[in-house]
Amino acid sequence: QVQLVESGGGLVQAGGSLRLSCAVSGRTFRRYAMGWFRQAPGKEREFVTAMSWNSGSTYYVDSVKGRFTISRDNAKNTVNLQMNSLKPEDTAVYYCAAGRTFYTTTYYYRADKYAYWGQGTQVTVSS
Repeated sequence: QVQLVESGGGLVQAGGSLRLSCAVSGRTFRRYAMGWFRQAPGKEREFVTAMSWNSGSTYYVDSVKGRFTISRDNAKNTVNLQMNSLKPEDTAVYYCAAGRTFYTTTYYYRADKYAYWGQGTQVTVSS
C-alpha cells in the first residue's frame, strides 16, 4: 500500500512563493509517476504538473509554466512542488498523487490514472 502526505501549504501574498512537499510511504516509490492536482472551491479537480518515475519527463498545465517546478527525491521518497510568482487564481487545495503504468503522455494529465492520493493541503494566495 502507498500512502501520501502533503505539507507546506499556507497563506501567501500574490507574487510570493510556497514549496509543497509530499512524503510517500512504500519501498516502490521510485516506480511511480507523481503528479500534483488542485481543486478550487466550486471547481473540478485540475491537473497541475507531473513527473515520470525516472524524472525524465515533466508536464505542466499552461497556467503554471515558468512559475511552478516539480521535483522528486527517490532516496527520500518525496516529491516537491516549488511555486513562485503565485497568483490569487492559484488558490486551491493541492493534492499529491501517485500512479503507475502510464502508457501515453496523456495519462499524466488524467486524475483517474493515479491510484493513490494524499489528503490535500490548502494554498491561499491573497491579492
